[in-house]
Amino acid sequence: MTMRKIWPSCSVALSACAISLALTPPSAFAADLADGARDDIIVTATRRSQVMTDVPLAISAISAKNLENAGAHDIRQLNQLSPSLFVSSSSSEAVGGVARIRGIGTVGDNPGLESSVATFVDGVYRSRSGVAFTELGAVDRIEVARGPQGTLFGRNALAGLINVITTAPSFEEGGTAELSYGNYDYRRAKLGLTGPINAKIAYRLDGVYNKRDGFMVESNDYPGASNRRFNNRNRWLTRGQLLLKPSDTTTIRLIADYAKRDEDCCAAAYQQSRNVIRNGDGSISFGPNSMAALMESFGAKLNQDYTQRQVSITPGRSFQSDVIDRGVSAEINSELGDVRLTSITAFRNWESDRGQDADFNNLDTFYRDQLDQSFDTFTQEIRLNGKAFHDTLDWLIGGYYGHETLKLADNLRFGTQYGLVQGCRVANILLPTLPGGSAIDPNALSCLNITGQNGLSAPVLAGLQALSGINDKGAVRDQYHQRDVTWALFTHNVITITPKLSVALGARFTHDRKTLAANILSDSTACADMAALKGTSIYSLTCANNVLGGNSLTATGVDGSYRDGTSSNDWTGSASISYKPNDRLLTYVSWSRGFKSGGFNLDRAGLNMGAPLATQLRFAAETVDAWELGAKYRGHDFRVAATAFYQMFDNFQLNTFNGVSFVVENIQGCSALMGGDTADSDLSGSNGTCIGRNKSGVTTKGVEVEASIYPMTDVMIEAGYTLAKTGYRNNITGGAGRGLATTLFQLPGAALSNAPRHVVTGALTWSPAVGGSGMRALVHLDGRFQSRINVGSDLLPEKTQAGVATINARLGLSGADDGWNVALWAQNLFDTNYRQTVAGAPIQGSGSLATVTAGGSTPGSGLFLIFPAEPRTWGVTVRTKF
Repeated sequence: MTMRKIWPSCSVALSACAISLALTPPSAFAADLADGARDDIIVTATRRSQVMTDVPLAISAISAKNLENAGAHDIRQLNQLSPSLFVSSSSSEAVGGVARIRGIGTVGDNPGLESSVATFVDGVYRSRSGVAFTELGAVDRIEVARGPQGTLFGRNALAGLINVITTAPSFEEGGTAELSYGNYDYRRAKLGLTGPINAKIAYRLDGVYNKRDGFMVESNDYPGASNRRFNNRNRWLTRGQLLLKPSDTTTIRLIADYAKRDEDCCAAAYQQSRNVIRNGDGSISFGPNSMAALMESFGAKLNQDYTQRQVSITPGRSFQSDVIDRGVSAEINSELGDVRLTSITAFRNWESDRGQDADFNNLDTFYRDQLDQSFDTFTQEIRLNGKAFHDTLDWLIGGYYGHETLKLADNLRFGTQYGLVQGCRVANILLPTLPGGSAIDPNALSCLNITGQNGLSAPVLAGLQALSGINDKGAVRDQYHQRDVTWALFTHNVITITPKLSVALGARFTHDRKTLAANILSDSTACADMAALKGTSIYSLTCANNVLGGNSLTATGVDGSYRDGTSSNDWTGSASISYKPNDRLLTYVSWSRGFKSGGFNLDRAGLNMGAPLATQLRFAAETVDAWELGAKYRGHDFRVAATAFYQMFDNFQLNTFNGVSFVVENIQGCSALMGGDTADSDLSGSNGTCIGRNKSGVTTKGVEVEASIYPMTDVMIEAGYTLAKTGYRNNITGGAGRGLATTLFQLPGAALSNAPRHVVTGALTWSPAVGGSGMRALVHLDGRFQSRINVGSDLLPEKTQAGVATINARLGLSGADDGWNVALWAQNLFDTNYRQTVAGAPIQGSGSLATVTAGGSTPGSGLFLIFPAEPRTWGVTVRTKF
């Protein structure tokens, strides 16, 4: 087969990618191109070892070599390799990371909310995406299964699954060593050793050390600046394994791992800002941002060109992110006659100690210095698998038990300059200008000059004085203790009707019980002192729920102890029909149902200041029904898999950021709203109650295509394309049919955040022989293009990110049998600047283009923060195998 015949089928994918250049361990990979890469790929996402092209499931398998090619050391870097997967992070990589599949995922900044994409490492569930954002070490492969996987992998796998299989011990002595150095003083060392202890026990030891300077730099042009760097790397991992074979029918794999991170992440720059003004004739105009000018008058340094990667920070504050992740597991596989028993027992502990200069500038207005989280998790799974009725039935039954204890402590506080800055802001809203000059004087009491006090009543002046007097107040130490106990029984059965026709049926029953104990304490009485002003504009601007963080300003509104519990019993299942007209082609149609458990908002912002109840912290479970139609073809020089999918989500769990806190809101569709079809898309939350029939609030539909082509012995081409059309229904409500929060008025009929309509990935690998001594070179091209997205859960237009293509590069040379390898590499080769996340700057202005356009009379002055993607990084890697 010639290149000319093959190229037209993949040229579109490769050109759209713009893509990348990378290189891996050459000679071994060249051998794979000749033979191994064309062999059958074995996956275990069905809890059985099966050839991937024979599995009626949309799944990708990413080999260790592909991971090395793309420079992927954690799951955050899988974007280049799987078009339907999108992994990103914002204010914290360790806690705020999120994985999305087909546009569906869960922002991780709220620890009470579990991920929609389940992550398993060696069969052990990691309950939050951020918990799995660590060094992977030596990996055999990573499987990405798309669509609900709840039948076999349980709750919280309703969007898909990331299944990481690390390299197991070998009874053959060997090892690898690797050293890398690059820009930003990047240093990475990796060592792996394996071999037999005796005839029945083998060991494996892996260690990784990774350190790099940060790519966000503190500006040096304001008092107290120290040229610090943020968004750095400082992490290491060690993992030890024993593989025991006490008999020919039993194996036991014991794993212990310990990972540590000590980093300063994540800083943010400001987006270019402007005031949005509604004119008397209803038209929109723009002017200088009044909030930025006000803050700058206090000495704030607002770096509004994120491509310069310069930031400011309050002296004495940090973005500390210290994480310890450790655990042990035991997997037993035993053949009991014709039945296979699998048991996986695991205990894991994850601890995070964070600090945050939460205003993201050098003014002292908003901070955290005791944001601590910990998870203690015990899991036990047992499965039995066998065949019956002359192998026409491949049956599997199992049980699962999990126990998780989550502890969170937070002290969200307002700094020493908060009162003055917000007093000025409120004064400016009440009296932007007065005869004789501006109402604003940062050096005057309550930010009002003598002229500016005219026209303001004594209570309003007293309220402004109370507001301006806030100095280092807020939450003293809010504590949350959540206990989650879950158990499940499940079965999955494949029935061979004819050699070409099979049916798979699965079901799972899950019981989930969560209990919450919370103690909330603050030390500010500002809002209590302003109680006489309830109902006035100044009170609503400063103390109303979720406006200026009123829940953190008052000692009487929500302080206290809260206790609650919630439980659910849920059935999920799956069914598929697969047909193989010949040995090379598989076609299938499937249905599956998944669910994500409900829980609690672990944040005081979820409480109603007027009448706080523990039940106000609840959010409901989310469910999905998904249909797929797929086909897979396996030829000698060509493989392709295509899937069409349609998914409907009920009670979609949307994690929203209100400028201060993250709050989960359930999104549900409705056939009729109290205020009519536009009641959910205006600036009033009182008329959007559902008076009709509830239905799914979120859908996603589209197609996926992945192909591998082997035009000649030393060349492999891979391409992938995903079209995913996500969307909210036109009529939507909040949980239990209540009116949608006014901050979400942009959602009806719109696409979900961080859900690109089009994604293209591609790779080209060439591994020619160099001379006759067994040496080989390797050039590998891989990358990703994704179309425009909105990176904010509220879909404000200021948070739109244009389409972007990223490119990686690695070029190298290796010796015979891959005994040594030297490679030059680059990530983001063309230094493409783009925004991972845009968020409203906490309590820094209000309103946006969308709110003013929708009828808001107050000028939009809100400021926005940008968390940028990594810049170009490059370096050299030397590796040896022994």
